[in-house]
Amino acid sequence: MNAELEYRAVLAVDVERSAGRGDRALMEIRARLSEMLREAFAASGVDWDACLRHDLGDGLRVTAPAGTRKAALVHPLVPELAVRLRTHNRTASPLTRIRVRVALHAGDVHVAPTGEVAGSPLEVLARLLDAPPARAALAKAPESVTASLLLSRHYYDETVRHGHLGLFPEDFRQVTCAVKEHTSDAWLHLPGWTVPREPAAAAPAAPQPAAPGIPAGSKMVNRASGHGVVYATQHGTQHIDITGRP
Repeated sequence: MNAELEYRAVLAVDVERSAGRGDRALMEIRARLSEMLREAFAASGVDWDACLRHDLGDGLRVTAPAGTRKAALVHPLVPELAVRLRTHNRTASPLTRIRVRVALHAGDVHVAPTGEVAGSPLEVLARLLDAPPARAALAKAPESVTASLLLSRHYYDETVRHGHLGLFPEDFRQVTCAVKEHTSDAWLHLPGWTVPREPAAAAPAAPQPAAPGIPAGSKMVNRASGHGVVYATQHGTQHIDITGRP
């Protein structure tokens, strides 16, 4: 039987700095993360057991059931997950503390009867999950900030920008996602933390108007004491020739 083409929301989670912690720590991290995701999905009214889940090694990809409200996967799901992660980290050892990057996208995917999912939306999701802006923002945030969220433009435009209950567009910052061959705009949010905005580039200084009666670009030559000659442009820059030559 051929796979069905269905519009689905897809979510991916990746654990920050998971490499080098050892197998025992990684197994505990995976178990605790799966448990907290299940709780966060339940708090959002999304049936965890009806989701299609695929192991990413140090993370998870989740395809939501058809008809799932996309807004629910942003709020309250991500804040609920962030709170649970922070609570876990308060008593966890350094090896088993968890901070995650979360990515969200939606589109037409092929869903096989066996539960396999394929399609270009998953490629976009993978690029979002690995995007440098999300990595950098989470790395710079305080340890109490346990999650970053990166939305595709499609997801943001269909959900967040409308300002539905619990969704505040001003909490998201537009960034550029450039990973491998994929380049696109995306929207970044860190629950409990305001992502610092890049400083705006300084505007070039406006040229000073020329003095009345002096054409733009002209040069004035005036004699000065000490046998020098003072050269001045209309912008007020002065050059003094102390050789005394005109």
